[in-house]
Amino acid sequence: MRNYYADLHIHIGRTYTGKPVKITGSKSLTFSNIIDHARDEKGLNMIGIIDCHSPEVIQEMEMLIAAGEMAETKEGGLDYGDLTIIPGSEIEIYDENCKGPIHVLCYFPGIMEMKSFSHWLSQHLKNITLSSQRIYADGKVLQQKVKDLGGLFVPAHVFTPFKSLFGKGVHKSLTEVFDPNLIDGIELGLSSNTQMADQIGELHRYSFLTNSDAHSLSKIAREYQTLYLQHPSFQELKKALHREEGRKIAANYGLDPLLGKYHETVCASCSTRWQNAQDTCSNCGHHAFVKGVAERILELKTAEAGKADRPPYIHQIPLEFVPGLGPKMLEKLLNHFGTEMNVLHHVSEEQLGQVIPEKIANLIAKARSGKLSLAAGGGGKYGKISE
Repeated sequence: MRNYYADLHIHIGRTYTGKPVKITGSKSLTFSNIIDHARDEKGLNMIGIIDCHSPEVIQEMEMLIAAGEMAETKEGGLDYGDLTIIPGSEIEIYDENCKGPIHVLCYFPGIMEMKSFSHWLSQHLKNITLSSQRIYADGKVLQQKVKDLGGLFVPAHVFTPFKSLFGKGVHKSLTEVFDPNLIDGIELGLSSNTQMADQIGELHRYSFLTNSDAHSLSKIAREYQTLYLQHPSFQELKKALHREEGRKIAANYGLDPLLGKYHETVCASCSTRWQNAQDTCSNCGHHAFVKGVAERILELKTAEAGKADRPPYIHQIPLEFVPGLGPKMLEKLLNHFGTEMNVLHHVSEEQLGQVIPEKIANLIAKARSGKLSLAAGGGGKYGKISE
């Protein structure tokens, strides 16, 4: 069994006309650019792309296969050299059982299953070309459709205050909306970690996923996991999520929750930290607040301890978060050491110091060991790193 780096929640940026969105100073978020960047610059072995229900993306995948650049594999997934692609879709549910909208991830073995899902989706939403759309169907109906097509069903960024399972989707339990037996894993999101999520007893049965939810190329592999697999494929991923035949998640890599955009409760107007006893913001007098993930989890808490066999959750500081490390310096690091995974985990501080200023090399080393000081984020603003 080997370790493989996997990031399973990537968006393709598209406008309302289906044309790729150009992010200032970066390449367009097309399917082809994403897989090139994930493989050659990030150093991933597996990636899930969740806009594959779009007819334009399906066409792009088929063109790559016809050109011999990509191939479907026997055990599911699309082979692109050293990268395996898991086609997926992110859907928003807001049925009569939900308190608020909920985002979920649906992954499929291949293009045939994705085409079938896309056709079905087109009958239940307004515009099949868009990402993360609301489906006009019951959540359990969606679950069953995914299972009928041999897919995987994963609630996304489950604690985010907006559009998530526990943020606003349910009062107390996922059973209010979903069949618990048709869930294959739980995606934690940026503002929580394993220890926090395991305070909710009904989640103990599920594997936790840490994915990047990337809306730009640079955000790919902001969070990810390593998997024990025989080889990267859809079926091996499925076994890992269900901890079968020795396959499993070996480690979760994610932001320290303090760096997440919604970790603590803050004023909705000025982002000042909100104390529980307050009726108004102490800074601006505003009456509304954005409830933080930490507070919401305490409301839902039903367990004192988590599962004993959980993989380690490794707090990671992505290179773009390191103070003073800009695009040119990142390019220099990648030119010398190959991929961001190498820089984050394998290259020594001494080697880094031969390429970039020692101060920045030291910050990367401190980030690896969790020795950086952090200020918590909230209300949609990331936390900050101090030296």
